[in-house]
Amino acid sequence: MTLLLRLTRAIDALNRAIGWFAMWLILAATLISAGNATVRRALGTSSNAWLEVQWYLFAAVFMLGGGYAFLRNAHVRIDFISSKLGARARNWIDVLGIVIFVLPLCVMMVELGWPLFERAWVSGEVSSNAGGLVRWPVYLLIPAGFTLLALQSVSELIKRIAFLVGAGPDPLDHTGPSETELLAKEIAAAEAERAARGGAPSPDASSRRVTR
Repeated sequence: MTLLLRLTRAIDALNRAIGWFAMWLILAATLISAGNATVRRALGTSSNAWLEVQWYLFAAVFMLGGGYAFLRNAHVRIDFISSKLGARARNWIDVLGIVIFVLPLCVMMVELGWPLFERAWVSGEVSSNAGGLVRWPVYLLIPAGFTLLALQSVSELIKRIAFLVGAGPDPLDHTGPSETELLAKEIAAAEAERAARGGAPSPDASSRRVTR
């Protein structure tokens, strides 16, 4: 079980890094969208290539962020039911859900998505819109995204089994401090250390305070 838990840490680190990358893609998509709108209104012209970049980026965020959402437990849950169950019952439900639904779905989507990407790669398929982009990058997102989700599903499955056999903490226990609270403590500790050294607080210290 120790080796398996090490595997979960590696998978978590991978999806955490890709999740942060996907967040930057949201910013890129927003800037490109604003630029496209500005050019269209100001100059009365537009580019199909840049318009397609917008939805390529949206597709990348959606597909690549699935594993990260599962890692952060940010997917939709029926909380009014699960909140009435005990910790073991909630974890057993997750184990069954991952084994019966999530992993088979991921395998099926990878099997269906890879030939789609392969055909577009070999044929050099291009958008039917004038000046459009090649299609294989967006098709590749299908098997890539579901592979990442499958890996994270394996990680979450191991964590839940570890809890059920008494070899790990409850992965569904979120009663600890939130990231916002941890950030507030980190900022307060930094200011206390600065004060202890006799330095003045930074000008934007007040703006960095996090409140609940």
